[in-house]
Amino acid sequence: MPSDLGDFLRTRRAALSPADLGFAAGSPRRRVPGLRREELALLAGISVDYYVRLEQGRTHNVSDSVLDAVADALRLDPDERAYLYGIGRPPRQEPDRDTPQRVRPGLLRLLESLHQVPALVLGRRMDVLAWNARAAAVLVDFAALPPGGRNFAKLVFLGRGTGGFPHFDHAAAEEVVGALRAHSVRHPGDPGLAELVDELKRGSGHFGRLWSSQTVRRRPHGIRELRHPGNGTLRVCLETLVPADDPDQMLLTYTPADTALPLPKETGGDMAPETTVETYESADERNDPSDHDHDHDHDQDRDHHQDRDRDRDADVDDPSEAHIVRGTD
Repeated sequence: MPSDLGDFLRTRRAALSPADLGFAAGSPRRRVPGLRREELALLAGISVDYYVRLEQGRTHNVSDSVLDAVADALRLDPDERAYLYGIGRPPRQEPDRDTPQRVRPGLLRLLESLHQVPALVLGRRMDVLAWNARAAAVLVDFAALPPGGRNFAKLVFLGRGTGGFPHFDHAAAEEVVGALRAHSVRHPGDPGLAELVDELKRGSGHFGRLWSSQTVRRRPHGIRELRHPGNGTLRVCLETLVPADDPDQMLLTYTPADTALPLPKETGGDMAPETTVETYESADERNDPSDHDHDHDHDQDRDHHQDRDRDRDADVDDPSEAHIVRGTD
């Protein structure tokens, strides 16, 4: 989107030190921080007029060589460079038909198998699509939240350690903003993302500052710290897996970094083999009541494969319910 491109280039240009790049810092007098447009154009080897049009979103079919030159001049890191390419040459596609998201059976079985590891599946706009019992114990009881509240970005920025919600560290906050920015590249003009961003801006000054700064950090792995009202401070190792055929879903896992993670309160000990996995339809699916017949067919197909693979029955709730609870006897 042109406004995103211009905002991104301006914030990155303002973050550079003229003196570090061989330009006089105070002569003539600078009215704004960072490099001037003509200085950036000089570093990139392009005309000032073309760079101005690029920053104003008045260019089309920007070449890879120009984007490479601008990225080099701005000293972009790999995440920032990938984001620049995405907004500089947005994909040509038809407007999204917000089709309902469902977690495929194989990914649900993987979630079920992680008895000792908090894990959850996120979808578009970071909606929480599925979670296991350990995730409900360590993070939050997602089943107790209204469907519209089951969103990881809302958990990070609007919970902030209150009302039983954990407080996430700054790295997690940056990664959430980066994930939403990546979504904006894959789905330009998504009205659902615009609504979510507006809600987060209204409820969190921290989010507003990160969003305005054009943060695009994408390092969804490593040591993270959670401060939970009920569980205390936890240091966990985050890993993120993205299905090769669906970049709009991701599996998040949290393993203990140096301390044991709390057990689900209902077990009172080691998790029983019958790990519970809960799923619910995406926000798009909740708004599409005409899709219930397809839900029923999908559930029947999923149950058939689960019966064949595990050789035991699975309890299937009415697909018209707000969420599905799957477990084993």
